[in-house]
Amino acid sequence: MPRLDSDPVFCSLLEPRSGTQGRYSIELEGFEKSTQHYLRNTAILVTTLHARDGSAVEVTDFAPRFHQFGRSFYPMTIVRRIRRVAGSPLVTIRLEPAFDYGSGAPSRTFGSNHIRFVSPQLVLRLTTDASITALLESLPFVLDRDLTLILGPDETITEAASDVGLRFLGETRGYWHQWVRYLGIPFEWQEAVIRAAITIKLAAFDDTGAIVAALTTSIPEAPDSGRNWDYRYCWIRDAYFVIEALNRLGATGTMERYLHYIVNVAARTGDERLQPVYGIDGRAELAESIVGSLAGFQSMGPVRLGNAAYTQQQNDVFGSIVLAATHVFFDERLERPGDEGLFHRLERLGDAAFGSFNKPDAGIWELRNTARVHTFSSVMCWVACDRLARIAAKLELAERRRFWQERADIIHRTVCREAWSPEERSFVESFGGRELDASLLLLNELGFLAADDPRFECTLAAIERSLMKDGFIFRYVQQDDFGTPETAFLVCTFWYIDALAATGQREKARAIFETLLSCRNPLGLFSEDIDPASRTLWGNFPQTYSMVGLINSAMRLSRSWEESF
Repeated sequence: MPRLDSDPVFCSLLEPRSGTQGRYSIELEGFEKSTQHYLRNTAILVTTLHARDGSAVEVTDFAPRFHQFGRSFYPMTIVRRIRRVAGSPLVTIRLEPAFDYGSGAPSRTFGSNHIRFVSPQLVLRLTTDASITALLESLPFVLDRDLTLILGPDETITEAASDVGLRFLGETRGYWHQWVRYLGIPFEWQEAVIRAAITIKLAAFDDTGAIVAALTTSIPEAPDSGRNWDYRYCWIRDAYFVIEALNRLGATGTMERYLHYIVNVAARTGDERLQPVYGIDGRAELAESIVGSLAGFQSMGPVRLGNAAYTQQQNDVFGSIVLAATHVFFDERLERPGDEGLFHRLERLGDAAFGSFNKPDAGIWELRNTARVHTFSSVMCWVACDRLARIAAKLELAERRRFWQERADIIHRTVCREAWSPEERSFVESFGGRELDASLLLLNELGFLAADDPRFECTLAAIERSLMKDGFIFRYVQQDDFGTPETAFLVCTFWYIDALAATGQREKARAIFETLLSCRNPLGLFSEDIDPASRTLWGNFPQTYSMVGLINSAMRLSRSWEESF
């Protein structure tokens, strides 16, 4: 709190070395099992705890979000409502916030129905109808009535906690139902798509429009791999895929705010120093450090704060921004359509792309100690020039259309010459290389090759042979800075599904899509990575890229509403 990238108040997932700090648990004596579900079409989570003696409690968790006084209301608040379901449950509530990444505990003051947690940067207030003594001392008590706990900013709540909790619950449920009601969804897999859409909405920082890659830091990509990264930032390359999903869903409000963030980042940055990743407030510096006070998920450190990828040269970013901004010129629903002024600002990115398309970079997979001329980066530079030509045509700027089309053609010819391997009978991941990577699956998606182009069909077949394991696609299989990859990257399998559908292999694509859906956690969420053998999810969670992949593939594969009934 108070932001997605803030010092976590609760960090028990990453195991503070100090012990119990950073947790907010509701514990049932004699606990035996638990179940969880979201209230239908909402982000309201219901957990039921069962004890061996038959007693049970239900915990409803949510962050308030609704409209009041003519504006959006989403306070820095978590509401928990606890209800007895059966028996005489004995419950202990442990509320132990932390600061400075688990290394510090706040001081506490309290009154008759509240506790204040005071740290140097943040003061939180819990307002509740539970026993303050039981909370302060973590004492067990028999739950014989409903309880409400409202944890938020240090502001006095004048109403009864139960009344506020019930009102916030009703308003928040209404908000989510209203938001979901206006989504455009496919006929098939509706529940999965709605859950993915809500998850993307939760990954958005409403104040600026930024959408983070994930809500966590340092959940390892594989056990004890050291591949632990801070994903609480906004990656520019995600823009096209996220906007594509939001556009298909008809979530134009979220899409417009995200586009506004992306365009503003580009406007504030020197064109040739455009970073691959920025803070949710648009800040450029994301200095990376190891957090020694946290042992890590299942004690698998390190825990990282910040992300050194911001220092890398990744030449695909120019095309990523132009591609995302193209929507502004062609989507008539948007309030502020693109004009000639925005086009000329984007042309600066096109110039940078044309000057970079045959230069080495870290690539889409952000290799830390290796630089090559990556095929995907070069293709995205082509995308920048190609889409600028299309925008110029839309604006009836004939000379600029010719200019950018000529540049796009130069890049296209170069990539087809330098990135095609006659030996592999496939495009490869870098100019003159022999290895493959999963980003080549996007050659058709981005419009670089037609789906029936034999070169794309051969590349797809080569990826199946080289990068697939137990039905899942790896980003790449060669050794990198951290050894040989052990887990598949979930969004790459969605890219594979889309490529299969584009090449007419629709039934095969649908079967793999169903398999992927079965790998979601019980709440319908994906992380970044998966162990193909055990199907255990790994990596930061929930992962925006994976949820976006689910939406885009479902939209492509579903039977239409017209043909379904």
